[in-house]
Amino acid sequence: MRFNDYRFRDTWFLPAPGHAVFDAVVDLEHYPRWWPDVRSVRKVDADTAELVCQASLPYRLVIRLHRAEQDESAGRLRVHLDGDLEGSLAARLFARPGGTRLDITQEVVATKPLLRGLAPVARPLFRLNHALMMRRGRLGLLAFLT
Repeated sequence: MRFNDYRFRDTWFLPAPGHAVFDAVVDLEHYPRWWPDVRSVRKVDADTAELVCQASLPYRLVIRLHRAEQDESAGRLRVHLDGDLEGSLAARLFARPGGTRLDITQEVVATKPLLRGLAPVARPLFRLNHALMMRRGRLGLLAFLT
């Protein structure tokens, strides 16, 4: 694995029905309402949106998400990413007693010059920054859904 390649896996349990979780997750334009690290969203076209994100570290990422799969009945989502991160993000939803489990897998390559240049020494900080962002996302979505 190269310094600029990342694979992240997160599992969120949300005490809400699958359809509510699915609706919130596919509604990118409203992410800033519940996810504090998503600073803005701009719809590019029916299948593409551009997000500006900033977590704990003092840099922003501009990422375009292009819908590749959206199947609510199967509980599957997948988007292609480009911009400061390139790769893919896949999500699976599973009904569980009392709510929904959301599994998120991201496979990305950092293309932002700052991240590429600092990766040999700052990779652990970048992974921590991502973990904190995802934690705030889970807590924000939990509050939004309840």
